[in-house]
Amino acid sequence: MQLLDGRALSKKIEIQVADEVKKLKDTCGCTPGLAVVLVGQDPASAAYVNMKKKACDRVGFYSITHDMPQSISQEAIEKTITMLNNDTNVDGILIQLPLPEHIDTTKLLELVAPEKDVDGFHPFNVGRLATNLDGFVPCTPLGVMKLLEEYNIDVKGKNCVVVGASNIVGKPMAALLLNANATVEICHIFTDDLKKHTLNADMIFVGVGVINLITQDMVKDDVVIIDIGVSRTKEGKLVGDVDFENVSKKSSYITPSPGGVGPMTIAMLLSNTLKAAKVNAKAKADMETNI
Repeated sequence: MQLLDGRALSKKIEIQVADEVKKLKDTCGCTPGLAVVLVGQDPASAAYVNMKKKACDRVGFYSITHDMPQSISQEAIEKTITMLNNDTNVDGILIQLPLPEHIDTTKLLELVAPEKDVDGFHPFNVGRLATNLDGFVPCTPLGVMKLLEEYNIDVKGKNCVVVGASNIVGKPMAALLLNANATVEICHIFTDDLKKHTLNADMIFVGVGVINLITQDMVKDDVVIIDIGVSRTKEGKLVGDVDFENVSKKSSYITPSPGGVGPMTIAMLLSNTLKAAKVNAKAKADMETNI
């Protein structure tokens, strides 16, 4: 069994991004900019935003957080997003989810300019992913693919089971695997007999937030396990969706949780924002050339 170390790879990617940022600043004076919209006082969301802010600082990004009260109106958030769409210092816009119940999340995600949609949630980018065209890919599944690539794990022709069908993780994860020529099954809350599906899997990708959902009797020998879930036990310990202690005994590769996929999510946010900044810088340069 070998651990897939997301922390180590994320640090490696941060160094690469920081180097690219320096080159960008030297060549065109451009600094990649990321704006985060945070609504309410959810502790987990605030913690994630803080981690993203620190990561931006480490690589040399310009970053700003629009911290809004829980009671803020839909109109006020829309006004902020429109402002950020028009701000030339902002290359990427991230709306921290989940949002309060009175807010129309879909409408806000669709309002973000597709070229600044570094979370990959806009229907434009979702469509490009589904048709295997270049665009912005949601950070968590993209981070999973980078992690597999780092350890030379090829998904081509493999039986891959994705447990969870969210728009943020499960569906884009399945699309990426399909684009990489894997054979993909998606299981979800209405799937009858999950074990029947996971027992045949060469690789299992699970992200539903249910502690110990995947147990040793549900996997075959030498399976590759990607645990995307995050939950907190009664004792306050962070754990994933997999019974790590027992499932790891049958795995060829497995991600720890925490320390596996989580750090890769933030690394891919940095990578996506850098990508947006490069496109923006090229567009500015082309415009100046044509003047």
